[in-house]
Amino acid sequence: MKISQKLWFQLHGWCSLPVWLIFTAVCLTGTIAVLSHELTWLFNENARALNPQNLPAKPVAELVAAVQQAEPTAAVTSVMVLEPYLVTAVLFTTETMPAAIAYVNPYTGVVQEINPGINFITFMRSLHGWLLFPWQHSYSVGYYLVSAMSLLMLGALITGLIIYKRFWQSFTAPKLRLHQGKKTVLADLHRLAGVWSLWFLLLMSLTGLWYLVQAVLWHNEVEFSYEVAPLSSLYVPAPVADGDALQTVPAMIPLAQAVARAQQFLPELKPAFVAMPEHPRDYYRISGYGDSIWFDQYSYNVWINPWTGEVADTRVPAQMGALETLMSVADPLHYGTIGGLWTKAIWFAFGLLVSGMAITGFMIWGSRTIRGAAGREARERVETAMTAPQQIPTLSRTTDSSAGASQ
Repeated sequence: MKISQKLWFQLHGWCSLPVWLIFTAVCLTGTIAVLSHELTWLFNENARALNPQNLPAKPVAELVAAVQQAEPTAAVTSVMVLEPYLVTAVLFTTETMPAAIAYVNPYTGVVQEINPGINFITFMRSLHGWLLFPWQHSYSVGYYLVSAMSLLMLGALITGLIIYKRFWQSFTAPKLRLHQGKKTVLADLHRLAGVWSLWFLLLMSLTGLWYLVQAVLWHNEVEFSYEVAPLSSLYVPAPVADGDALQTVPAMIPLAQAVARAQQFLPELKPAFVAMPEHPRDYYRISGYGDSIWFDQYSYNVWINPWTGEVADTRVPAQMGALETLMSVADPLHYGTIGGLWTKAIWFAFGLLVSGMAITGFMIWGSRTIRGAAGREARERVETAMTAPQQIPTLSRTTDSSAGASQ
């Protein structure tokens, strides 16, 4: 059965119009999230890692020590090493601040700001990722809503290519008619944005589709990422007597020793995230990136025994299964971090283009809807005018006969 052009156009519209507001919000927030680090650097001078003396970056352990000196009761949970022009984020908790972030200059070791709540980067990623819907039982309704947009984007992409005949001509001879009315300008802009964003739309659709699959796997508690089993209690040092029946637990190895051991064992590892042990059977986890630009900044992992300093386990991209590989490459492709600032700028530009395409598409649909309603009203007026003359003579004859009878 051959599908008409009109039906394809209706399908194209229905791929985005029912959830147009959510779709546009996801596009815009994702576009901002791509440059959330750079926007933070631009608007918050405390987030800038100024280094006028060209000093080398300090070890992570020294930055943690600086935070503990500034906040003596701080229990540091993790450290995030960001871009070279940004501060290092040290996450910690205190009795008064359950989730705080310290901005530490990685070159001078100065604590430039302590943020007691959510920051702009986390807010934008959360707003884009799951619309700030709460997480419960390993799933979030918002995460499903956002990732399901990939199906609509893919549907709009396919139907748009079917509707727009010989779309490839827009690459060699782009057409933008600026003097033929608002409708023509909007239609040309929408088509041009769609054609030039084909690769970007396909990439966002496929990575978004993976996020949808990932949500289903999380929701059903399917394990697909590698985790190390906790230390056996046999290997955790027992408390020792310290006079008057007091018992103390031996101290864990210093953080500096754990990081040095991880880099010694895995020389290509460039630390980007360090997690402290959460309990006596937990490990130091040092995550980072290596030689491949396609994997995210947490794809190289080393687990260090916090009591002995031995390497408990490692994980690198070559050891990953199919689903774990997809999880590691999806974010760099989705957020454009594969080539640093330059690729993020390209992703940002095309994100704006897709957001504009969603807006112009809605404007085109709105103008068609208004014209359609106006056309129906005009037809109704014509039909009323055509039927009215047939009623006038009848009324006149009735009036005349009534008048004659009265005489």
